[in-house]
Amino acid sequence: MILGNLFIITAASGAGKTSLIKALLAKDAHLKLSISHTTRNPRPGEVNGVDYHFVDDATFLHMLGESRFLESADVHGARYGTSQSAVEAPLKAGFDVVLEIDWQGAAQVRRLYPQAVSVFVLPPSIETLAHRLKNRGQDSQETIAKRLAAAREEMRHVSEFEYVTINDDFEVALQDISAIIRAQRLASSVQLQRYASLIQTLT
Repeated sequence: MILGNLFIITAASGAGKTSLIKALLAKDAHLKLSISHTTRNPRPGEVNGVDYHFVDDATFLHMLGESRFLESADVHGARYGTSQSAVEAPLKAGFDVVLEIDWQGAAQVRRLYPQAVSVFVLPPSIETLAHRLKNRGQDSQETIAKRLAAAREEMRHVSEFEYVTINDDFEVALQDISAIIRAQRLASSVQLQRYASLIQTLT
């Protein structure tokens, strides 16, 4: 039985979703992050098994062939995938799980988990997004240009998501997502299942 809630958080590269998710996890012990698999190389400071499970192409394709991914996508020339078992185990244990995935993966997950709650994080402007990507100091000008083009395509899918927040002020965006998570936890469909024994004694 699935006891936890599944939250999908999507944004264009540079919009700040990773920082927002880290802040959410730091203040909420009941929230777990599903760590994706990827074939891309680690960026400076990234740790295998913490930021991503970094695997080679052959390993990824083997897992894909065994239908071990809940969703998968090719993004910026690399493969990304969410392990089905890594999501279902904490959900069954009663934890809420956050997926940090793109719009393609979000669409795949919603087909399998229609009850999943989806949130899209927008930047305040395309100029701000470009500035954030440049300040990372991780990508060449050519790569940044490609990421901005991909970002525009990604943001065209914003209407497919249930909730939208604009990450202009980090603390406000963090409060927005925290409010969405809390509201979902208090939804009657969730509470009636979680507190079935109590409700039976009260009615």
